[in-house]
Amino acid sequence: MVNIKRWFRHALMPPWRWRVSFPKVVLAEIERAVQQSELQHRGELRFAVENTLALARVWRGISARQRAIEVFSNLRVWDTEENSGVLIYLLLADREVHIIADRGIAKCVAQAEWDETAEAMQKEFKQGDFLHGSIRGIERITLLLAAHFPPGTSNPNELANKPVIVK
Repeated sequence: MVNIKRWFRHALMPPWRWRVSFPKVVLAEIERAVQQSELQHRGELRFAVENTLALARVWRGISARQRAIEVFSNLRVWDTEENSGVLIYLLLADREVHIIADRGIAKCVAQAEWDETAEAMQKEFKQGDFLHGSIRGIERITLLLAAHFPPGTSNPNELANKPVIVK
């Protein structure tokens, strides 16, 4: 069944809305936080923000989680030596955060732990604090990854640290 309220949220979201929540200074801080995080473990983080989905996709009922999995694939987060990629995905129109972990990490960290982090980020985002919500989420993910994937002697940066605005 089509969720008309959701469809209108996507239809009426201005295409520039992401710039209000994630101006250049916030994106730069997120990039720095990802870079610092990856020094503490062997995981690879990607941070992606999407303003809205195409209206036809909303009409068909594509969920934010389904879209997060697509973005995980499109950004090749799965393409790391130890299958240690993690995607933080935010769909602004739905006000949802999803954290998708590759299979190497999913064996060690339960989805419930990722979901708790995503919920904490959503709470901060609902209050309009996108910078601190993002940084605190990255910090929580860092603790999980450091516990299960501590840095080794070789810790290459396999994925870009710069946040992605999905268009």
